[in-house]
Amino acid sequence: MAVVLAGGEGERLSILSSVRAKPAVPFGGKYRIIDFTLSNCVNSDIDDVLVLTQYAPRSLADHIGLGRPWDLDRNEGGVKLLQPYLARGRVAEWYRGTADAVLQNLNVLEHSRADTIVILAGDHIYKMDYQPFVQAHRRRRADVTIAVRRVPLAEASRMGILALDENDRVVEWQEKPKQPKSDLASMGVYVFSKRSLRRWLDESLPDFGANVIPAMLEGGARVFGYRFDGFWQDVGTIQSYWEANLALLGDHPELDLYDKEWLIHTRSEERAPAKVGPTAQVHRSMISHGCVISGTVVNSVLSPGVKVEVGAVVRDSIVMFDSVIRSGAVVDKAILDKEVVVGQGAIVGDGDDDRPNRQEPGRLNTGITVVGKRSIIPRGTRIGRNVKIEEGVRATDFASRSIRSGESVLRGGSTRRRRASAKAASGEAASDAATASAAQEG
Repeated sequence: MAVVLAGGEGERLSILSSVRAKPAVPFGGKYRIIDFTLSNCVNSDIDDVLVLTQYAPRSLADHIGLGRPWDLDRNEGGVKLLQPYLARGRVAEWYRGTADAVLQNLNVLEHSRADTIVILAGDHIYKMDYQPFVQAHRRRRADVTIAVRRVPLAEASRMGILALDENDRVVEWQEKPKQPKSDLASMGVYVFSKRSLRRWLDESLPDFGANVIPAMLEGGARVFGYRFDGFWQDVGTIQSYWEANLALLGDHPELDLYDKEWLIHTRSEERAPAKVGPTAQVHRSMISHGCVISGTVVNSVLSPGVKVEVGAVVRDSIVMFDSVIRSGAVVDKAILDKEVVVGQGAIVGDGDDDRPNRQEPGRLNTGITVVGKRSIIPRGTRIGRNVKIEEGVRATDFASRSIRSGESVLRGGSTRRRRASAKAASGEAASDAATASAAQEG
């Protein structure tokens, strides 16, 4: 049986995960992040799958549904989605960690005939056959086997780092160390025997990496590593998400979406084929079905239903479902969420000023501008780098037609009010009032 942990908030993805759980964030044009884990399950002949949700689960539930795209709509087994629930005698609270999520649903696992439980993260991009992984676990009679791979040392501090002996038994563990001792990292993918889960899951041990694995090592449990050398990416930041999408455009990408032996399944609406018009230019890009291209698209990933009008340019960008780039507009090194409209002649990603975003300097600092779901960019607006445009923003929310790098535009005119206060303090209140009145009339 597979248990997919899909309740993550994914705060480092900024507004991309503000209205949906991280596993439900679109990826690679037509897919969602969780599609890769679910596809790994069915391609590995695991057809009993439990998905544990928590944060903003609606989008994820709508996407997975009964599991038909993954052939998981079955009377026995199949896919089940569970959320935190209120039980008699228990304090109402969210899952306190990965292990606590499994513990609170242990009764469901007990009713399964499976003797081996594969615990998976629902927010990673990778292709992996779980069968050799499970076989290695059984061969060693392990209590738990951890999938591990080498990672750049710069990324190791946000992962579980471990050391293996000559028999691949785990002999040392560091959870998110400030100074990692090695570059061998846990992928957050585990195989447990059901007996071992019963023994080691406890309310005092809420997280696998921080609590359960160290306790098992200290208690003398049989903890082994399983080396994985294939493609794996934790797209947990705006930069890594952008890089992983654009990496699909290479001549020989590490993640091959066109591999017929390992299909990535997804819930996909019926749409007309993509249409490239007589004025269009498309270079090294991924154009999904339902797109209508009349402008220029370079080194970009377009989800289904995107329209790029005559004279518009999309470059080094990710544009999600049903967004519209009006004529003469430019989208450069940006991520546009679903149903965004970029007005005529507007520029999203303007100039070379890469100052970090003032609201989210730790998340938006690599020159990528992010536009939230269903936002409308007014015609002629120039938006700099590392700018955050909140979801649902309208033309009246823009205090100016020039948004400098590192700024944010919030729904409800918050930016205008703050800027008006600043101008009033410098003796310009009257001018600002006139500007605001003209904007409302327009």
